[in-house]
Amino acid sequence: MDEGAKLHLKEWLVAQIESGQYEGLSWEDHHKTMFRIPWKHASKKDYKQTEDAALFKAWAVYKGKYREGRDQADPTMWKTRLRCALNKSTDFQEVSERNQLDISEPYKVYRIQVTNDPGRPADLLHTKNPMSPMITQVKTSPKGQASPEPQLHCESKYFQGNKEEEEILSGDLMQEHRYCGNKPQREDSAPSVILLPELAMSDFRMQVMLFYHGQRVMNVTTSSPEGCFIVRGRVPLGNERIYGPCNAQHVLFPPPDTVLLSARIAEEINRLFCFLEGGVLLWVAPDGMFMKRFCKARVYWSGPMAQHKDQPNKLDREKTFKLLDMPTFYNELQSYVQRNGPTPSYEIELCFGEDYPDPSVPKNRKLVMAQVVPLFAKELLQSFHLGESEETWPALTPSTEDDEI
Repeated sequence: MDEGAKLHLKEWLVAQIESGQYEGLSWEDHHKTMFRIPWKHASKKDYKQTEDAALFKAWAVYKGKYREGRDQADPTMWKTRLRCALNKSTDFQEVSERNQLDISEPYKVYRIQVTNDPGRPADLLHTKNPMSPMITQVKTSPKGQASPEPQLHCESKYFQGNKEEEEILSGDLMQEHRYCGNKPQREDSAPSVILLPELAMSDFRMQVMLFYHGQRVMNVTTSSPEGCFIVRGRVPLGNERIYGPCNAQHVLFPPPDTVLLSARIAEEINRLFCFLEGGVLLWVAPDGMFMKRFCKARVYWSGPMAQHKDQPNKLDREKTFKLLDMPTFYNELQSYVQRNGPTPSYEIELCFGEDYPDPSVPKNRKLVMAQVVPLFAKELLQSFHLGESEETWPALTPSTEDDEI
């Protein structure tokens, strides 16, 4: 089979469940939103490789990681590879409270994340670019008639108050995932706005701007679903034998001579570069925006989920941090649309090697900083025509054009 024609894990796994050929692999609910996957440990006395490792072996064969009769059988590695693929994929979420690992035939339960809306007629939707959230506006009451109060009605797993409420949703409702409401009333009508936030979750783009001592030296837009490394030198390779190659895009720190800097500042930036190998990895996922630091240099940040607003927030090394929480963003967006709250915060600022936020030193005096904007959030706000975020950096010298990588 041509490599380009191969199925993604989600489509492949659904096909295996439907085939019924793997004992223990079955749907957990009749709406087919969750499934059981057998999870017997190889140390069990009744473990049978031909049966208990069959699914894991099939995935290894499908991905070309195991060739029957040529490669040595490694059931532990097969299982590890599929487990890592499930955990890495944004299409699945483990439902740990449903797992049964202490019984004779143990299994885990995963939920398939719904990221489309097959029941929505395509002709009711329009968008200015394929990566933007889709919006439709409908005229409601004419002038002189009562108009409904501005409101947002949520039917999405992103807004459920608790897991119990989410579990009792019907299968049809789980397919809805709509964010609905009205703009503030205008002179003659109140347009009804329907937003589909799950479509924004197909928008993994980030705008990345790099600054040296307050001067912008780079402005790029990334689009890889695996995110991007902001890095100097090599990126961390990890264990490609298990996870496969990393397709995150690379945003490289340019040399200091890109802009006019004093010799002292340029020297200090070059000295900092020695500790930026490995960089930081940022990515957008259905439940938010995340970051992991690999470089030796200290990294500090500010943003929607930062603990402090007026003192440094440090990012620990090789620990995943959540920078933007999706339910919180949508709740704040709801208040904003109803004129009951401020503009939702979604911009992330990173400072390399120096404390940040730092009330004693303005950010345009910091050696190396980055500003990262998840574009789905920016464009979602712009869709309401309620104003765009203002530039918060000082006047910049001419810089490179905005490139898409």
